[in-house]
Amino acid sequence: MRAEFDVCLEEEVFINDAGKRDAARARTRDFLAACRAASPLVRTELMEPQLVWAIAPVADLAEARRALTELRGNLGALASARGLALMASGTHPLALWSRVRPRDQAAGGRVLRDLQMVGSRTVVCGLSVGVEVPEGLSRIDLMNRVQPFLPLLLALSTSSPFWQAQRTGLLGYRLAAARELPRSGLPPLFRDEDDYARYLDTVVAAGAIDDPRHVWWVVCPSPAGPRLDLRIADSCTRLDDALAIAALYRCLVRHLARHPDLHRDLTGASQAITAENCWRAQRYGIHGSFVCEATRTARPVATVLAETLALVAEDARALGCAAELDLARWIVARGTSADRQLALFTEAHGRGLPPREALAEVVDWLTAETVGANPTRH
Repeated sequence: MRAEFDVCLEEEVFINDAGKRDAARARTRDFLAACRAASPLVRTELMEPQLVWAIAPVADLAEARRALTELRGNLGALASARGLALMASGTHPLALWSRVRPRDQAAGGRVLRDLQMVGSRTVVCGLSVGVEVPEGLSRIDLMNRVQPFLPLLLALSTSSPFWQAQRTGLLGYRLAAARELPRSGLPPLFRDEDDYARYLDTVVAAGAIDDPRHVWWVVCPSPAGPRLDLRIADSCTRLDDALAIAALYRCLVRHLARHPDLHRDLTGASQAITAENCWRAQRYGIHGSFVCEATRTARPVATVLAETLALVAEDARALGCAAELDLARWIVARGTSADRQLALFTEAHGRGLPPREALAEVVDWLTAETVGANPTRH
């Protein structure tokens, strides 16, 4: 039986060749069979070196932590036994998209035939967080009104500073790559549930898409149940970061449900400002600032986070996730995965390592952190 504001998490990760530190191009079939035998929560993605797992909706994020810790550790061990490794990050520091093969699946093949090069280039991994919306509340209304908060959630998750074995200059490049997809980015400000249903019914009836799951907006009603799914976040290397983002998003959905006038009158200008702030989150991560429509100023991400945490403090207490919400402060204090990746790369390059070897050290850290092998926090 579902409960109001229960939350579920879905993590996408890369499967690497442990020796080469590059995306795996062999030995994945046996590994995936072992993963499915170990857990029904595992499934494949469109591209061969990608794996995804999702936990069922929970009321207690401590339960989510236990489940995800077990999945990361157990599946990481299965990978290691086969010369493979798992890595949670928004983009792969070393992989070249032109050398990544699609998985041999009929449905996935149809999608890639439609997307062509755009689909082949989308070698990215994200974190999805779904929150159960109470009966009688409009998911479309909540989808509209949560949008101004999305840049903050993106900034906290940034784990994709590299692309095609190059430093991009961005902290979150994943969204730039994913933005090539149709039906991606911020969703339109739909008038109501009927307006959204009219859009979805029309594009399906016309054959533009054959599955509502092929709408890839950064926040969207789940086609699998009464949830509102957040998809803007990079795949989080550190489990603490994933739980912090899940807690914050969950609290925001509850807060918006309790305060129906908050962000009620968003306009085209409002959404354009949100899009600008998404770019600033991609570019600068937690070190940047966001444009405030009300004050017409740019305000530091740390300030916006502090105010947002204060805004949803009562919601965190009611939902019992204050401890996980507090982890968001820790992200700002010690940096995101992208910050750590860049620091490791700079240090290794400073020791005289060529760029590819320096990036290999970044991959080693990402792998160890993903499966819980790093002994200390960084």
